[in-house]
Amino acid sequence: MEIHILSIFPEMFQALSNFGVISRAIDTGLVSVSAHDLRDFAHDKHASVDDRPYGGGPGMVMKPDVVARAIESVKPDDGRSVKVIYLSPQGQVFNHQAAAEFALEEKGQCLIFLAGRYEGVDERVLQTLVDEEWSIGDYVLSGGELPTMVMIDAIVRLMPDSLGNDQSAEQDSFVSGLLDCPHYTRPEEFSGMKVPDVLMSGDHAAIKQWRHKQALGRTFLRRPDLLASKELSDFELQLLAEFKSEQEISD
Repeated sequence: MEIHILSIFPEMFQALSNFGVISRAIDTGLVSVSAHDLRDFAHDKHASVDDRPYGGGPGMVMKPDVVARAIESVKPDDGRSVKVIYLSPQGQVFNHQAAAEFALEEKGQCLIFLAGRYEGVDERVLQTLVDEEWSIGDYVLSGGELPTMVMIDAIVRLMPDSLGNDQSAEQDSFVSGLLDCPHYTRPEEFSGMKVPDVLMSGDHAAIKQWRHKQALGRTFLRRPDLLASKELSDFELQLLAEFKSEQEISD
């Protein structure tokens, strides 16, 4: 996968490409990530990327000609699939399912992320050059850089062979429509609390069942909206009932 990022702060993306999962994916050739400075595509002496909005009002708007030149300069012309993505509070909300769909698209695809600033980008760019608008939540940030990093990280870690152990991604929260179960490691006792006995039993079937029960219970407590949209089997309903009983939770 080839990823290009258009931003007035391209240096911010060094934190994404130099560490962790993304860095390993780059090193193994699974993905390439290039950040480009939008100011390089401005033609005036001040390298202006924004201007006052027509009709008045506060703030500035990113210039369509500058953004268009930037997009066209990084867009491959070899027939590969290309998708231009604009990060905006007005976009569809990004989630695990969306990340998985991006990750499973054709291997040679090119994603171009446009990280907006100020009051946003000239509407004509959105209508003619942007394929999709995405949001990471119902709040406003100073720019599209952080949402771009969130999307790229979520997508790349779901690509085949990006993690050292593919089961790590399979067991994440939201993969099954539930939150993840609790996890424990050494020492066996910490702050007066012990690791649950079942996790030390060596009984893999019992451990699997305990983890699923905890995932159901944690989702019930923290994100009941997820359970409301998920059809539970009779066995899962039984596990959830056991969890409520153990936690002394009434319906």
